[in-house]
Amino acid sequence: MKVLVTGATGNIGTSLLHALEADPTVDEVVGLARRLPAWLPDKARFIKADIRSADLVTLCRDVDVVVHLAWAFQPTHRPLTTWEVNVLGGIRVLEAAAEAGVSSLVYASSVGAYSPGPGRQVDENWPTHSLPTAGYGREKAYLERYLDAFELRHPSMRVVRFRPCFVFKRHSASEQRRLFAGPLLPRPLIRPGRLPVLPVPVGLKFQAVHADDVGEAFRLAVVGPATGAFNLAADPIIDRDRLAEIFEARTVPVPGQVVRAGLAAGWRLRAVPAEDALLQLLLNLPTLHATRARQELGWTPRHSGVDAMREVLHGMADGAGFATPPLKPDRAEALSHTPSR
Repeated sequence: MKVLVTGATGNIGTSLLHALEADPTVDEVVGLARRLPAWLPDKARFIKADIRSADLVTLCRDVDVVVHLAWAFQPTHRPLTTWEVNVLGGIRVLEAAAEAGVSSLVYASSVGAYSPGPGRQVDENWPTHSLPTAGYGREKAYLERYLDAFELRHPSMRVVRFRPCFVFKRHSASEQRRLFAGPLLPRPLIRPGRLPVLPVPVGLKFQAVHADDVGEAFRLAVVGPATGAFNLAADPIIDRDRLAEIFEARTVPVPGQVVRAGLAAGWRLRAVPAEDALLQLLLNLPTLHATRARQELGWTPRHSGVDAMREVLHGMADGAGFATPPLKPDRAEALSHTPSR
């Protein structure tokens, strides 16, 4: 089996390549990336390619499964740029796979595609119209609609779409700090036990899952017969009490509009990279039932959501990363060339 993976050097991509490396049914993995990594796992080769402009049809020739992971979270101040990469680039990947005769497509959607449902836990039938004020949700929802029509036009192609919750691992720590917190957040304060008080937006509830567990779910979809949509989430649901446990700090409830106003000011001043609309999306998300993935894929996460969060927080404090350009560590001495499993 030959597998092509877009976004192969990122958070989920590196975990997926490690999982595919260990699977005897996979013969070759082709990883597409805008910047080539120093890391080269067994069975894999990397090709420098931008999904907005590369000859994707040629790259998809003789491929059995295409896994589309590539996604640009930034720049949030230039929404046309992220639209061009995420939506138009994503459409190019889907259409190239179909034109090249690829038999199976596995796509990384997100909990962010789901329509508002705060306080609800939902399965894969919940609407996926997102909260379109945030670019991330708007783009994920658009691709969900495109995939609906794509599947009708290509009934012979097996299509799987995963909707994971928040995906963490130690090797993604520096990247995620850069993407969402920015350089003004002192790394030592992120380490659990360092903050005496943690402000938490009222009503905040979410889930976390380890990237290696997500990579395993994608591997199961690549080599198996699965089709359709699957939620991916680990227990427990993380709320204010869990955050107090994770950060080893006393938590203080803060109205969401107050936190959003502060984030909006920081974003407009370009002091923080995450836009306030992303927080609004987070506060309106439902949580996920992952029963279908467990029953039909045979997927069982090896890490709890709390473990995944603790791992990435300690990684942020340490400046940890991995030997790919997206996962570049904040501290050179924290670079790892070894996958996290």
